[in-house]
Amino acid sequence: MGESGDNEARPRAISKHKMATASVKKRWARSIPVKDVSPYYKRKTHPTLSSEDVQTESGCLDCTSSESCGIVRSRTKLMNILIERGKPQEAQNVFDNLIAEGHRPSLVTYTTLLTALTVQKRFKCINSVIQMVEEKGMIPDSIFFNAVINAFSEAGNVEEAMITFRKMKASGLSPITSTFNTLIKGYGIAGKPEETIELLDLMYREEKLKPNLRTCNVLVRAWCKKKKIPEAWNVVQNMVAVGIKPDAITYNTIATAHAHSGETDRAEEIIQLMLDNNIQPNQRTCSIVACGYCKEGRLKEAMRFVYRMKDLGVQPNLVLFNSLIKGFVESMDRDGVDKVLMLMKEFGVKPDVITFSTVMNAWSTAGFMGKCREIFDEMVKAGIEPDAHAYSILAKGYVRSQEPEKAEELLNTMTRHGKRPNVVIFTTIISGWCSSGRMDNAIKILHNMCEYGVSPNLKTFETIIWGYGEAKQPWKAEEMLQIMEEFEVTPEKSTILLVAEAWRSIGLTKEANRIVGIMKSMKTTDQAEAKNEMRAENSDKFFKKQLSSNSHTNILQIPNASAVDQKGSTNGNKRNRVLLRDVDSSLESSWLATKSIYQSRTCKFGERLPIISRKQSQAQIGMYSPFTHSCLLVPLM
Repeated sequence: MGESGDNEARPRAISKHKMATASVKKRWARSIPVKDVSPYYKRKTHPTLSSEDVQTESGCLDCTSSESCGIVRSRTKLMNILIERGKPQEAQNVFDNLIAEGHRPSLVTYTTLLTALTVQKRFKCINSVIQMVEEKGMIPDSIFFNAVINAFSEAGNVEEAMITFRKMKASGLSPITSTFNTLIKGYGIAGKPEETIELLDLMYREEKLKPNLRTCNVLVRAWCKKKKIPEAWNVVQNMVAVGIKPDAITYNTIATAHAHSGETDRAEEIIQLMLDNNIQPNQRTCSIVACGYCKEGRLKEAMRFVYRMKDLGVQPNLVLFNSLIKGFVESMDRDGVDKVLMLMKEFGVKPDVITFSTVMNAWSTAGFMGKCREIFDEMVKAGIEPDAHAYSILAKGYVRSQEPEKAEELLNTMTRHGKRPNVVIFTTIISGWCSSGRMDNAIKILHNMCEYGVSPNLKTFETIIWGYGEAKQPWKAEEMLQIMEEFEVTPEKSTILLVAEAWRSIGLTKEANRIVGIMKSMKTTDQAEAKNEMRAENSDKFFKKQLSSNSHTNILQIPNASAVDQKGSTNGNKRNRVLLRDVDSSLESSWLATKSIYQSRTCKFGERLPIISRKQSQAQIGMYSPFTHSCLLVPLM
């Protein structure tokens, strides 16, 4: 993928195993498809939300001569439509282009923008929108104030929400019940339901407003979120006392809290309470109870309740059945899975990709890959399109059964069916080859991964490092640390320990201790580290000249640390440079230099592996030099 583009940009004859990491990353970036977007919102992807950016003179005569512009009104309507369709980012882009075209947004437009930002949880932009409205000299109305209160409440920032509430009152606008409901929601999100008592008192005493069903449901949710179920029941009792009748949402919220607390029996008892109050339990109510029993491992109770749903006149949904199948799969009860599948037919519920994937996973885990593949083929015949998760189950199963070549074949299958393999599938296949000791194939998959435009993650690299450890090639495991730097993946403690264990597995305890020492030194930020960093960078510049004549490249070639980021050292670069810094200034350095030179002639990973040291080595074989430091190998293939 993208090879022709590379050939034009880099006209040189090289095999696919001689591509540098940097060129792979460029090809990866170019291979990412760009989706077509509407001309209304294709110019920007993120609003600046800076008051300076909207100070430009309006280029629209309607915007300057009147209070209303037809284009502004139509674009504001479009923003609302996009928000309703679940596309708040696109609504945000419409606003950006409205500004870029020289129009002056109305107060309604800014209110709609606030809604779009709130849905995206971009709460840091709230104050910028408020500032723009103030700088434009607009007078906020109650709708705008309520939108700001809602934004702060959704963020759990009840302090700012209350400040806005007071500003609203100071401007002569009266809050409504919905305003108080929003504030109560904010206290619930902030985990402070006890502070709503004062708010309710303010609602009664000053505003002469009465709580409604929404008020009570928000309060019930706030208490349940904090796992204080008795307080939630007190709210229900108070609701009834003031003449407010609880609804299904009220009872479902408390039933959910009981189920999450491992009290599904109590959740089922609520159904009878609902019936006594002439409230019909719905699909949500029954799913809470059935799924609650599944999570508790009480599958017989869950099945009993499914049969009871018939008497309640509630149709079980696919989510419920999938939960049951998952429960029986985890308990390795095949008969239970068959019973659920029969129930699905009885209720006329058709399985989906999740249903098939769950059953596939059961067979795969049990080691019956033939049956797993059979279920996969049945899914395809049923007209259900497999997703990446279904393919990953197959790949994992083949790896478990020590058939990595079949797992690799899935890449071609996915491509034929227009599916793009993800990082999980690639990493699974890599682990299969690592487990079988075929590290050359594992690296080939890493190469293919980059060609597909999928960036390896921490798990990918740790799998390869583990593989090199199992293959008794710790020097290659250590090389992966710099390759991680090129892909901007920061090694964690577990990564460093894998490298150390790789050295320890061949009996080189000193090398393992060196790696552990490097890990400890990564945490230091004193002046000594800063001085060593400067020395390391000077060494980079010196050694870069030594590499300038080397024209060989490879996908896994270790880049020069100073060439990775010419703008300056990042935290990741600093951490990885520490990995190349000398920690142990013992005679061990001489031994390492000798070993590295020997390996450059004998290692089969490449034709020849030249030595790359963090500081230029002056040592000869068998001679100690104080300038010889820990070495890494660069495979040239």
